[in-house]
Amino acid sequence: MRIGILALQGAFAEHSAMLSSLGVRPCLVRTPQGLAGLDGLIMPGGESTSMRRLAGHSGLLEPLREFGMSRPVWGVCAGLILLAARVEGEEPFTGLMDMTVARNAYGRQRDSFVAELQVSGLPGGFFAGVFIRAPRVVEAGPGVEVLAHSGGAPAALRQGRLLATAFHPELTKDDRMHRYFLNLCGSREALPESL
Repeated sequence: MRIGILALQGAFAEHSAMLSSLGVRPCLVRTPQGLAGLDGLIMPGGESTSMRRLAGHSGLLEPLREFGMSRPVWGVCAGLILLAARVEGEEPFTGLMDMTVARNAYGRQRDSFVAELQVSGLPGGFFAGVFIRAPRVVEAGPGVEVLAHSGGAPAALRQGRLLATAFHPELTKDDRMHRYFLNLCGSREALPESL
């Protein structure tokens, strides 16, 4: 299995280390050519405005959108913003996932927190969700399954092959969310009937 990590900015090194610990060799993606042959892609946390700008300079916008229309993509924090169909106050980036997002809605860096989350489909009890300048999902479309909530707002969501988390699983030692995504990448059931 070949899993890519968008490596323009943000926490790509932490995701790379987590995938390596699971026996998966990560592929760092910085150009459209880097998407070739991947089974899935992680868009990590970081600064969504910087990622948008760097992806635009690298010619990655359309290739990322096309990739996400046929293969699994996991957006983490800033990556969740990049996946969203609607972002308050700005144009969407890929527009792939039917949700409305407010950027930095949980506050500034000093307002970061860890919350115990019950994630649907994730065995083993609560997951420690690390929220750092996290986006808030203010609306999820009818085709989006909410897997976990924090403070009444969706914190983990899935739409077919697309996964989004407002928190940072790569900043913990718990690999269950990464295993969940790898299972999604290997599952034909994740694909819609129209494909």
